[in-house]
Amino acid sequence: MHFRGIGTATPAARYTKAECLAAFEKSDWFARLDARAHVVARAVLQRDNGIEARRLAVDSLDEVFTIDPNTLARRFLAHAPVLAARAAASAIATSGLTAPDLGAVIVSTCTGYLCPGLSGHVVERLGLRADVLAFDLVGQGCAAALPNLQLAHALLTANVCTHVLSICVEVSSAAIYLDNDPGVVISACLFGDGAGAAILSRQPAPAGRRIEWIASTSLIEPSQRQALMFEQRDGMLRNILTRAVPALAAAYAQQVLTTVLGRAGLQTADVSAWILHAGGRDVLLAIERQFGLSGDDLRYSAAMLREYGNLSSAFVYFVLEAALADAAPAGWWWLSSFGAGFSCHGALLRVS
Repeated sequence: MHFRGIGTATPAARYTKAECLAAFEKSDWFARLDARAHVVARAVLQRDNGIEARRLAVDSLDEVFTIDPNTLARRFLAHAPVLAARAAASAIATSGLTAPDLGAVIVSTCTGYLCPGLSGHVVERLGLRADVLAFDLVGQGCAAALPNLQLAHALLTANVCTHVLSICVEVSSAAIYLDNDPGVVISACLFGDGAGAAILSRQPAPAGRRIEWIASTSLIEPSQRQALMFEQRDGMLRNILTRAVPALAAAYAQQVLTTVLGRAGLQTADVSAWILHAGGRDVLLAIERQFGLSGDDLRYSAAMLREYGNLSSAFVYFVLEAALADAAPAGWWWLSSFGAGFSCHGALLRVS
């Protein structure tokens, strides 16, 4: 399987963490939450948390604090199809292919639910063939990009189709929830909205950089499900985020990396570019220590986190796009995501 094109999309509105704190402090919610929640929000939004800004699908930050099921559902429906189609159109444009060339589309999300699913909206907006194979994957959280790509790999390997469109789209502002739980408050300060897409093909593009999917593996540990997950409360999604997440992410990411590199006869030092999901600054630091890397090794993940926040499943597409734009050195690249489950996935790429 080869990556033929990459595309990303975000809402136009950019909000700094200082602006987010100011909006929170003047909202009705500020008075409804306790002093501890105020301290947590200020600590996250005033100190160096690795994030400077986020893109949110709202015209004003005041809208963020209207939190009810109908408002959030309308926000997801209004923005998820648009972001997904924009990212996909960008990926198609860079692939040298056209919409009718695509035999399958796979769409992942965890921040909203539609029936019929998002794939149908993408088919309509992009003018994909009526007989395109369409898959909607839900509930995999921040880790979803890799399972999405693994399904694309299976379809291509089985000769079911020649080209697959992979999309991850998250409207985190449509999954906003507030209460006095520190993990809930921190989540509200971390996540942004965006979509990422890739065109995967059996054969590489005739020109340009070649990115080949070599091998992958997954690790799912249900006993740690409570460490990071969504739950339904009052008809809305409530994020559960615990202090154990950075250590879990680093440990499982190490296991996945060791497994795939071991099978390929490679060492960590053989990896020339790291395309990693960044749950947050503390997660990146934990992975840096666990892998024995430097901050520079994770510079693409850190840069995307700083400008966009945690984009959940879409994040790794932004990191891959950044590495390609920077002409990162050819060789072995490592692509990895982790999230709810607790799950972790990794793939070895060969770039030339």
